[in-house]
Amino acid sequence: MKKFRVLSLVMASALCLSMLAGCGSDGSTGGDTTGNNSPAPSASTGTETNGTGDTTGTIKIGGIGPLTGSAAVYGLATKQGAEVAIEEINALGGLQFSLDFQDDEGDTEKAVNAYNKLIGDGTQIIYGCTTTNPCVAVAAETYSARYFQLTPSASSTDVTEGKDNVFQVCFTDPNQGKTAANYIKDNNLGTKVAVIYNNGDAYSTGIYTAFQSTADEIGLEVVTVQTFPDDNNTDFNVQLTAAKDAGADLVFMPIYYTPASLILSQAKSMGYAPTFFGCDGMDGILDLEGFDTSLAEGLMLMTPFNAWATDDRTVQFVEEYESAYGGLPNQFAADGYDCMYAIYEACQAAGITADMSAQDICEALIAQFTSDDFSVDGLTGTGMTWSTNGEVSKAPVVVKVEGGVYVTQ
Repeated sequence: MKKFRVLSLVMASALCLSMLAGCGSDGSTGGDTTGNNSPAPSASTGTETNGTGDTTGTIKIGGIGPLTGSAAVYGLATKQGAEVAIEEINALGGLQFSLDFQDDEGDTEKAVNAYNKLIGDGTQIIYGCTTTNPCVAVAAETYSARYFQLTPSASSTDVTEGKDNVFQVCFTDPNQGKTAANYIKDNNLGTKVAVIYNNGDAYSTGIYTAFQSTADEIGLEVVTVQTFPDDNNTDFNVQLTAAKDAGADLVFMPIYYTPASLILSQAKSMGYAPTFFGCDGMDGILDLEGFDTSLAEGLMLMTPFNAWATDDRTVQFVEEYESAYGGLPNQFAADGYDCMYAIYEACQAAGITADMSAQDICEALIAQFTSDDFSVDGLTGTGMTWSTNGEVSKAPVVVKVEGGVYVTQ
């Protein structure tokens, strides 16, 4: 089993200092995941660096995700988590990585344009996209041109379907929906369940579809299903009233944390206090600027990463991330970190060198990721393996917000 190299505390401290010493302006117009404009490490937007100032002999990785626009919080997290990993990897010596991360604003056409720019600039591996629809579009391009692609957070099965070169570090949408329904049923968390989901979002819709199917199979009673059109929606009183009137004692919300924060606030205003249960897209709600974290007390969610965990790897990552960006990393950042290490471990195992063509690298990484003896221990999963359809195998973790922190259940 391949293990991540865990640096000593002394080296971790040195890395933190080196990241601070080499900081520069991020150059993006969007905020970071904490509402903080702290400088980023050297592997920054639109630049290529291996952390030593020398790009010779590096594997060139091109990243794509939203750094501006309504989904910027997710793109920034995946970018920053990857940067922390690259700082660590390059400090080890030997194989070096560079990261050129392009802003797609969460837009499909701009994602393809970003991909074309990266390829024109010599990118050898594609990291991303952060969100589903842009990732589906870019995956069609990478499949045709034979570039290896690993996404930290685009969770739809449409991303990988029919493409042997595209892999995911995040859970798939059907996996989350099925697991959530079974967990709620097995732990008697609610006798009557309401669902509120975004019917204009592939992530939210994909999870809901699997949740409903599984609920029907296992006898979990869903008393009302409410939708909203997009994450810019600000009024959820109709949906909450329907859930309350139906007697729902648990509300399942496979949505992102921005609309979830409004739902929690509006539920409190109307005196409605069911158990709220979310998925990995809700991770980060406690770090949302201006959000009253007491509103999330008792919230349960499935996430592959708990920033309050006490294992050495998580503690080190959180310290390095906070040093660079001034806030706690969420699961999007942790998935980005794991992506870089998964690529690194696979490159090491396959004997990949920087002078290889992108197409040769692609075939070598496909063979390595699908090998029976390849697995990765990361922040978001132990013994992670990948199937030939690109899906990752790792166990989800359910946490509950207690006293403003995650408590693993």
